[in-house]
Amino acid sequence: MTRISCIIPAWNEATRIGAVLSVALDHPMIDEVIVVDDASIDDTAAVVGAFPAARLIRQPMNAGKTRAVATGVAAARGDHVLLLDADLQGLTPDAITALVMPVVRKKADTTISLRGNAPAPWRAIGLDYISGERVVPKGLLAGLEPQARFGLEVAMNQRILAQRLRLTIVRWPAVRSPLKAEKMGLWRGLRADAGMMRDIFRTIGPTTAAAQILGMRRLARQG
Repeated sequence: MTRISCIIPAWNEATRIGAVLSVALDHPMIDEVIVVDDASIDDTAAVVGAFPAARLIRQPMNAGKTRAVATGVAAARGDHVLLLDADLQGLTPDAITALVMPVVRKKADTTISLRGNAPAPWRAIGLDYISGERVVPKGLLAGLEPQARFGLEVAMNQRILAQRLRLTIVRWPAVRSPLKAEKMGLWRGLRADAGMMRDIFRTIGPTTAAAQILGMRRLARQG
């Protein structure tokens, strides 16, 4: 039987994480929910504390998403991990079921979401290769701590390709992730986006990123 640990890395998401937790904690296919607070300076920890069924782990200092997820993986008891961003809007039980079910039914080894507000090029090709919402075997996440702060998704992709895992892309048309400019303001958001892309290309170069996208599309078509 597949056991699903849901890991939600969070940094300064007090106004948004409650909605995500309300859905994840009530979902019958999720065995545990772990929130890793990456040294937030707002009330994220207090909001999570209002959900006693969630397991809260607080990082002593801000170390980025990759290390936050690694902390959650170390504490997880499931054999598969459902990764959710803490700022999702429009998340529903049906969306989670659609993402988890192919793995539970052994139709796929891993799934990746395609949100309704993913960048237009990713929606056009049917793949958001840096989507933060996935179901993966827990072993796929072992030893990723040395990766760049926001290089997690492309590092996972490299392993998915190397192991030729069966991949299913799950469309989430009603789910969105707010742009960083919405959360931080225009200039801070643009700087944060630039930093994220820098970390991605520090993990894999632009040429490898293009090859990764093509390889992931092939895996998804093969099913």
